[in-house]
Amino acid sequence: MLSDSLSLWFVAALLLWVLYAFVREKWSPDIVVAIAVAALLVTELLTPHEVLSVLSNSAPVTIACMFVLSAALERTGCIDALGNWLGDLVGDSPTRVLAGLMLTALAVSAFLNNTPVVAILTPVAIALAKRAHSSPSKLLIPLSYATVLGGMLSMIGTSTNILVDGVARKAGLEPFGMFEITPAALAFCGVGFVYLMLFSRRLLPDRETLSRQLRPNVERTFMSELLVPHDSPVIGKTLSEAHLNGGSGLQVLKIFRGDEQLSEPGHATVLAAGDLLLLHGHVKDVVDLRQNGHLAFNRGEDFETVVDHDVILAEAIVGRNSRYSHRPMRDLDLTPRYGINVLAVHRQDENVQSNLDDFQLQFGDVMLVEGTPAQIRRFAENGDLISLNAVQERAYRRDKAPIAILATLAVVILSAFSFMPIEGLAIIAGAVVLGTRCLDVEDAYKAVDWKVLSLIFGMLAISIAMEKVGLVDLVVNHTMAALPDASPLLMLGFVYLLTTILTEILSNNAVAVLVTPLAIGIAQNLGLDPRPFVVAVMFAASVSFATPIGYQTNTFVYNAGGYRFSDFLRIGIPLNILMMIVAMLVLPMVWPLHAA
Repeated sequence: MLSDSLSLWFVAALLLWVLYAFVREKWSPDIVVAIAVAALLVTELLTPHEVLSVLSNSAPVTIACMFVLSAALERTGCIDALGNWLGDLVGDSPTRVLAGLMLTALAVSAFLNNTPVVAILTPVAIALAKRAHSSPSKLLIPLSYATVLGGMLSMIGTSTNILVDGVARKAGLEPFGMFEITPAALAFCGVGFVYLMLFSRRLLPDRETLSRQLRPNVERTFMSELLVPHDSPVIGKTLSEAHLNGGSGLQVLKIFRGDEQLSEPGHATVLAAGDLLLLHGHVKDVVDLRQNGHLAFNRGEDFETVVDHDVILAEAIVGRNSRYSHRPMRDLDLTPRYGINVLAVHRQDENVQSNLDDFQLQFGDVMLVEGTPAQIRRFAENGDLISLNAVQERAYRRDKAPIAILATLAVVILSAFSFMPIEGLAIIAGAVVLGTRCLDVEDAYKAVDWKVLSLIFGMLAISIAMEKVGLVDLVVNHTMAALPDASPLLMLGFVYLLTTILTEILSNNAVAVLVTPLAIGIAQNLGLDPRPFVVAVMFAASVSFATPIGYQTNTFVYNAGGYRFSDFLRIGIPLNILMMIVAMLVLPMVWPLHAA
């Protein structure tokens, strides 16, 4: 067991390592906090009972249930119908498109998890940009920012609100009402909306998406099934010798010999009579093959039925819980499984077109894929991808939509009237949408971001250790000593600024757990009401605008819109400054700094 002094410095050093590891990104944040908690257990600074006590915090349970409700609304087609309605409403005026998209995102994200809202509305934004003869890059950052602002409008709008409320409850504060933060949030939303309407089209680039960048160099192609006739001159030749290895504009994707499929075809694969080849290429190249007698269209036994599949190019973005992420592409077996071909991968303004076998996909990566609409749809659905510009015919359970809507409204309304704590209402609503088959249990498990929940539980355990060894009091005392003559308003601004800076480089949920106890301690040390300080953390931990890594929706649109890091800095830093000014003006008006 470490001494008191050594324990304090060990926890401080461990916390610094956690923050460094978050920025370094060698491990995912949930693994980082798991290692930190293990270190606290080994050094006996936390007991197993104290670690398990974080499971009693209501915030993670509420967050998980809200993930499920959001997924139910998506699965029943509610958000899709909203996107279609929006498209009919705004027409083709760039100004109306921008305003309509942001207002829709603001309203919807007040009650739904932000990431699925952006995932659903991103293809809508791309289609609206095309209709308005504009670029998606003019719309996607405003879409992300609008969902961030909208999440501030209610306690269930974002996981950060729920989490900060849970930490504040543990510290002895009264729970926040469902719409207690709404008046202040409306000021943030109003200022943010006006700023984006006035400056987004000037500050954002006119940048093309991946498929539009590559399409001028990619002709329309067809996927066909062709047979090697018994008198073909390619019998006994390798694919390379038969010029079917991609050099001629044709690429063999599969080879079937009898009832068996050969292993993945390569340059050295030898062709035999009767082989059935699944290949793709330009129309001219496919027709030339038939005319020169090398191959014949598959027409069954009498060669009479042509099987040509018109293929399309489509962009698919890797979702938050995609089963394809963090695995080498060679292990995904995409072509044999789905018949699609990955032409390029886009990450942070780079097109990866070589060495794709070793490339590991991450959340937000954009793949340029080729295949039939049905193949691309199946590929996207099975892997939790979002197709940005291909037709998606999802079997929405629209007859269940009223149930999903009523369940969500019940949580909002009954919580607002204090009928039951929000965590209880969220659990009941989650059970209702599952029991009525608004979505399947498998979909519900996929909807919950388990990495986020693991991160939250780990950070809550670390915060217990910080309180236990006196680190929170130490930081508060040093802060007060460094700013001895600071006014209450200046201290409120300091808390907001600290949270904003940390949120731009770290997980917003991790920042919320770390800074909320500090904010409460500073307020109590000054003899002030902690509530406005807690709200400052709540809002500042959400409004991440200056980087694409501070908030998941920013990461999502980063690649989808073909943005660069500097694009976020250009439009986000002024907005962050505006939000801080609004916070210092509005928060003391809604929650007086001096307790009554």
